[in-house]
Order: sequence, then structure tokens, then C-alpha cells
Amino acid sequence: RILTAFTLAVCLSSPGKAQQQCTNGFDLDRASGQCLDIDECRTIPEACRGDMVCVNQNGGYLCVPRTNPVYRSPYLSPYSNVYPPPPAPGPVPNYPTVTRPLICRFGFQLDENNQCADVDECASDSHQCNPTQICINTEGGYTCSCTEGYWLLEGQCLDIDECRYGYCQQLCANVPGSYSCTCNPGFTLNDDGRSCQDVNECTSENPCTQTCVNTYGSFLCRCEPGYELEADGVNCSDMDECSFSEFLCQHECVNGPGSYYCTCPSGYNLLDDSRSCQDINECEIRNFTCTSQQTCFNIPGDYKCLDPVRCEEPYLQINENRCMCPAENPGCRDQPFTILYRVMDMVSGRSVPSDIFQMQATTRYPGAYYIFQIKSGNEGREFYMRQTGPISATLVMTRPVKGPRTIELDLEMITVNTVINFRGSSVIRLRIFVSQYSF
Repeated sequence: RILTAFTLAVCLSSPGKAQQQCTNGFDLDRASGQCLDIDECRTIPEACRGDMVCVNQNGGYLCVPRTNPVYRSPYLSPYSNVYPPPPAPGPVPNYPTVTRPLICRFGFQLDENNQCADVDECASDSHQCNPTQICINTEGGYTCSCTEGYWLLEGQCLDIDECRYGYCQQLCANVPGSYSCTCNPGFTLNDDGRSCQDVNECTSENPCTQTCVNTYGSFLCRCEPGYELEADGVNCSDMDECSFSEFLCQHECVNGPGSYYCTCPSGYNLLDDSRSCQDINECEIRNFTCTSQQTCFNIPGDYKCLDPVRCEEPYLQINENRCMCPAENPGCRDQPFTILYRVMDMVSGRSVPSDIFQMQATTRYPGAYYIFQIKSGNEGREFYMRQTGPISATLVMTRPVKGPRTIELDLEMITVNTVINFRGSSVIRLRIFVSQYSF
């Protein structure tokens, strides 16, 4: 039976330190700086007991039987097949020691200073990294890794799609090993290369011709009152308010840049509402050219100079506007008894039907009745007489009359008295001045 005891010596060196440490079974030789074997057979009292003999080994020792035929001691005669008898008890013999070379651990090698230095497998191309990987040297070894933008999967470096993980706030474009962020129109990329910030177009470039309103990612153009935004959304053009409605102004609408104004024809003043026209009474303010013999008659937008009434034969003038034909005059037999002159004005295009003049008898005789009719001047059939009572009638306009125009109608009232067998008539000669305008 063989009892063995041994220890493998490995010199451990710490990089950057001058002193080494030795494992069990070795001791550091300060002169040479090497780990030398310890002779346990000499240093350990009674290293082997009984009938065992101590045999020193590199880094340890063996206890062998004295009569062991298997193990041949190097100290016995090579020609003797008989082992010598065990020596008499005495001091342990001093065997020569064997000097072993310095051994560095894996990943290190001796340098020119006889020190264990790290082996750079990456520089010496002695690594086993995949071509898609990069080699990173470590103390006593190396690591296979991937560059930024790639990840290691089953020994291969695969591109990381950063766009899938929301690296960019808005637009993202993946490229091998990296990514690129961009922003939508109306935004600018911040210094972090990922987030976007709204661009205030109104302060940076002011693309609008008038008013610019910044919005998130864009802008809006607004126009001042009286202007409208064109189809391009940027420019403003004048708004023709006069084309919107014909009722903005009573007379005429004049469009201007960004606004409009109303005008009135000659003979009218513009009212405070800036749209309505009011007739100027030239006769009242004495702004006329009539003679002293004439009478000024105001009509809408103008005036007329009326000559005095002159009664023709066989009529006699009763007053300034009435003529009478005497009954005793034979020439008055078939003529109206009286002719009364009246003047009125009317705007152009007056709505119809419209009552414009009323006529009635001043005296009612017993047994008499009255007939009213238009005797002359109604060739266009624009008027008719509607009897409103036994002694009254109204002149009604049935068709619109456009001015400027002067109409002269003879309105006749026929008196019939069956009691005394009398028939006579009276006439109102009505002159109507139709103005040019409807106001």
C-alpha cells in the first residue's frame, strides 16, 4: 500500500507588484524571486511513521514502505534487487532540492523582466470572436462584444432597431448600428437629437401678408376687417362688400381698400347711419333758381319751378289754383264747371297697388249722386279710380312708374241729380312729378 501526499506549485504574481506569492509546498527565494520546493522530509519531524520512508517530491513528499517492490528509490543501487535494510534511527538525510521554473497562470506570460504579464489576445489575434463581434481584452482573458447599436444574439451582432423603442419623438429612420431623428414640418430638432420643438413661424419669418397666428407645428394667417384670406392661406385680398348685398347702401356703394362707403345723389344728404339718403329741400333752404313769379316745389332729389296758373277762355280765375266756367256763358255748356290745379311728387318705382290721391265732393245735394273717373292722361293704364264712398274716390296706381317723369291727369267728378234733371262735372288737374330715385 502506497500513501502519497503532494502539492502542485503555481506561482501567483500580482501585476504591478514586485513580490510573488507561492502555493503550499514551495517557498519564495528572495534572491532569485522564484518559488523553490520545500523538502518536507527534512523540515517536518517524523513526516512518515511506522515502516514508511519519506521521499521528497516537487511541491510535496511521499511516504512509501521500505519493502515496496513497485517504487524504486533513486537512492538505491540500480543493480540490486534486494532492498537494503532500513537504516538505523538517526537524523533525516538532507536530499538535494530541485529548482523549478516560474509558471504563470492562464492568460499570462513571462515578460522580459521575468514577470507574469497579461496576454492581449485581441492584439495578438489569438481570440475566438466572431467576425461580426469586437474583441475586448481583459485581465487574463478577453471578451467578445458588439459595437453600440448592435446586440449579441446567438453569437451574432444584430442591428438594434431603435425606432421600435420610441427613441425619437416624431420621425425616426433606422440605419445599421444607429438611428436618425427628424421632425415634422413646423418643428425643429432639439440639441438632444431626439425631441422636437415647435417653430414659431410668425417671429422667424412671418409668412402672412397681414396677421400671423402661431399654432402647434404650424401657423394660421388672419386678415384685417375688410379683407379676406385667399386660397393660398397666406395672402389677403380686399373684400368687395358692395357685392354682398344691394341693401348695404340706399343709393350707391363704393368699395375701398378694406372697407366701403355709401354715397347719395345730388339733392340728398347722407344720414348718420352712413347708408341712408335724405332729400334736401331746396325750396326751404332757398337753394333754387326760380323767378319771383314762379313757385318753388320740392321733389325728392330736386325741385321744380311752377308757373302761376292761367285760366283759359271761357274760364275765369277764382283764385291762384282754381278756374271756373260760368253757367250763363254758352261756351261752358259742355265744359267742366270748375278746374282745380293740384301738384304732388312721388318716388320712382313705388310699390303697387298704391293709393296716391283722394278726391271728394265738397257739397252734397239732395237727390244727387257722384261718378268719379279719369278723364285724360291715363293712356298707359297705370291708374284707376276706386270709389270709396257716396261722395269720395281714391286714385290708385296699379303699375310701377319709373322716373324722372311728369304725369298730368284730369280726375273728373260727375254730379247727377235726377230730381232737377241736372248733370255737371268738376275736374282736378293733377300733375305728378316722379323723381329719379326710389327714396
